Formats: sequence, structure tokens, C-alpha cells
Amino acid sequence: MEKEIKLKIENINKSFPGVKALDNINFSVKKGSVHVLCGENGAGKSTLMKIINGIYNQDSGEIYIDGELADINSPVEAIDHGISMIFQELNYVPEMTVEENFVAGRWPTNKFGKVNWKKARETAKNLLEEEGLNYSLDTKLKNLTISDIQLLEISKAVSYDSDIIIMDEPTSAISDKEIEILFEKINSLRDRGKSVIYISHKMDEIFQIADEITVLRDGKVVATNKAEDLTEDKVVSMMVGRELSKAFPKEEIEIGKKIFEVRNLSRKGVIRDINFNVHRGEIVGFAGLVGAGRTEVMRSLFGLDEFDSGEIKIKGKNAKITNTSDSIDNGLVMLSEDRRRYGIVPVRSVRENITISKLDDFIYGGRLHAKKEKKVVEDMSHKLNIKTPSIETNVSSLSGGNQQKVILAKWLVNNPDVFLLDEPTRGIDVGAKYEIYKLMVDLAKEGKGIVMVSSELPELIGMCDRIYVMSEGTITGELSREEFSQKAIMKYAIGG
Repeated sequence: MEKEIKLKIENINKSFPGVKALDNINFSVKKGSVHVLCGENGAGKSTLMKIINGIYNQDSGEIYIDGELADINSPVEAIDHGISMIFQELNYVPEMTVEENFVAGRWPTNKFGKVNWKKARETAKNLLEEEGLNYSLDTKLKNLTISDIQLLEISKAVSYDSDIIIMDEPTSAISDKEIEILFEKINSLRDRGKSVIYISHKMDEIFQIADEITVLRDGKVVATNKAEDLTEDKVVSMMVGRELSKAFPKEEIEIGKKIFEVRNLSRKGVIRDINFNVHRGEIVGFAGLVGAGRTEVMRSLFGLDEFDSGEIKIKGKNAKITNTSDSIDNGLVMLSEDRRRYGIVPVRSVRENITISKLDDFIYGGRLHAKKEKKVVEDMSHKLNIKTPSIETNVSSLSGGNQQKVILAKWLVNNPDVFLLDEPTRGIDVGAKYEIYKLMVDLAKEGKGIVMVSSELPELIGMCDRIYVMSEGTITGELSREEFSQKAIMKYAIGG
């Protein structure tokens, strides 16, 4: 028997200055089903979801819930209509505790209107227990990993007991085990008659969880099909409008001299005795389970966190790095896994974000040489295929993939020798991933050294020349390209 329609979108249009984000969108979600929405970054997925969630207002078109016209003008009104959303870009307050985060926006109050902290603590404690999460209520979010915060946000959204739950890239920063737990939760929601809209670029996930799949491209619906009637290749082809020749554009590049070397890097209680090296033209991967210490190594190398002991050599010379300026001055740059917190300045334009790390090149004689700056930014935008209405567009309005390209452009302006790329394709569609892989290959051809941290083993195997594997804060194995396999990596990742 055909399921009833829970949510129906009719003829939705939305434009921003210089770009039509949504073009006559028609889309519906059935009760008790998981409807996957996919498409390249910039296809309009998040814009459509933000309209459903009341963050944006559509220019025209209607939203129907259970056949009734719904006027949704804010996320609070969306919750009143039984809609909750988990965002791809995690919007959290670093200074908030786990307890405060769970009740933010719905603070329990007493009869005098003051926050009932006893009730707040009880609510947060019960939610953690229900979700099987073992976090201290007093821990501040700034002391948790992106993975931890993502799990908390998922649990928070589910706790609203909404009938429609939107999940925008919910697995972009969590481990395989945590993904299993999430999928169990989604199956439970489906069984209870809830409707889940699931945005993802991960093909294996899509076909594990989807009942129906809708593909968007350039703000239009390409097609909606039952998942069982589609294949991965067909979905990718619909998303990008062309066939991708292969997933990973890795090329054989001549490996040059050692350009980057780390000896005995240690930080008490976090990482210990980290030894590795990178040669010119080489892409070196870092694998490991969540919490293995990979990000912590990169942060220490880039000067974001102090390390207790160790030696860093760049182009054969000792590099003293105590802060990020030291790192940049030594030709070492980092793309963080948390691009909103450490990568972009959300309230500034694409132009300002690209040139912020090299302002000395554009300010001299006491003034900004705007013509020179504009040319550099436009050239870099063209080189990286950054899709933006204008270089003056606020960077926060770009898709995740284009924000990532802006960060890479910012570092390319500096012409560094070594790139630390921490989860460079997290939350990015297959088309944008391919472009970033191509850029990595081009940089390797120029003789740059590249370190890539990734939680996606196929990505590491497809792109790297060597892979170091970490477990519990230390390197447990090193694999050459001939030795690559998921099994070999996992053996070292669990401490083998």
C-alpha cells in the first residue's frame, strides 16, 4: 500500500543576489520513510532545507504538511510544525557546556521565569542516557571533538520528537561504529512513522538507508526514484551531469627530496613519539579511528596547540613553531576539519577571506592596492573553480565545497611548501571532491609536500603514496602503496 505524503513542496523558488538557488522545486516525503536528497555542493539542497526549517523564506511556492498549507518563518515555528534539523555546518557555542547545549532554546523555567537548572540538568542527563552517550554534563563544547559535537547535535534534534527530521550530512565527522548507531536510530524513527530527509554525498550510505532518492542539480530537481531502481553510477551521473572517468585522479609523480620531517613529537596525554616524513611530490595519508590523535598531530604542527617535545624540519632546516604565524612563515599551512571555526571568517567576503593571510602583499604605502588584490582573487577563483556570484559575496553564503576551495585559495596565495589537509573533503559532494583531488595532484606535480588526514579509507588508498596509521596517540604502522588495503589499515588502527 502506498504511504501517505507527510511533506509536500510545490513550485518553490528562491534567489539570492546574482544567483537563482532554487528553480520551481517540487518534492514530497512520505510518512515512515527515509528520503535522501543529493546533489553537488551549490545544487540547492541546504537552501531548500533551510526554507522548510524556516531559516529562509521562499520567493514563491508552498509547503504543505499533512495536506495543510504551512507558513514557516523561523526554526521555532518549524519545531511547532513538527520539523527539526541537524545542520552540516555545526552551529554551536564553544563556551557552552554539554548540559547547556541540550536545553538551549528550550530552557526549563520556574514560575518566576528564571532558568530551572535542576530541571535542565535532569533533562540533559536523561537525554545522554537514552542516546547511550557518555559525556560529562559540565564539559565545555570547545573541549570536545567535531565528532563528539556532531553526535550531541544528532541526539538533540531527535529529542524534539518531531515528525519530520532533516539530517544534513550527519555522518561527515563520526566513525563507522557511530554511523551504525545512527542508522539504527533512523530505522527506529522510520518504524515509528517518522519522516527523515537525509542529505549525503556518501553513496554507500545513501543505498543503505534510502527508500527514495531525489537528485538536485543547479537548483532544479533532476529526478526522484525509488532507491532500488538506481545505482551509484546513475546517481553520480545525475548529480554532476556527466560521467566521472574515475573516482580518484591519482597520477604517478616523481618523488623528490625530503621536504618535511617530524621527529619525536609529543604532547602529554595526547600524542607521543610521532615520527614521519614527506617528500616533494608526495601525498602522505594519516589513517586511524576517531580519537586516534591525527588531528591533534596536525594542530601541534601548525602551532594551534603547544607540544612538549619534538623537532620539525622543513626543507632540511629546523623550524621553530610556537604559533600559526611561525608555521606560515616556514611554508607550512593547514586546512582544518572544522572550517567554520578555523578556516573561514564567516562575516567577510570571498575576497577578504582569500587575501587575509597575505595582506602585506596588498597593503603598502599606507593603503590597500585593490586592483592588484582583485586580480589575484579572481585568478585564484578561476583556478579553483569557486562558484560565487561575486568575490564580494559573503563567504558564509557559499556551499561547503566552495568554502573549502576559498580556504585552499587563501593558502595558495602564500605559495607554501607543505600542506596539512585535515579531512579536506568532509561534507563535500563527489564533483567538488574530484576537483580537490585534482588540485592535490597538481600541487604534488609542483613539488609540494601534502599530508592528508581522512576517515574515508577508499580516499586514502586512492590518493596517497604512503599511509601512516595511528592508534591511541601514536603511529602504529606505515604502509607503502603496494601494501595498501582496508584490512591492513584497520589492523594498525586497532593497535595491531
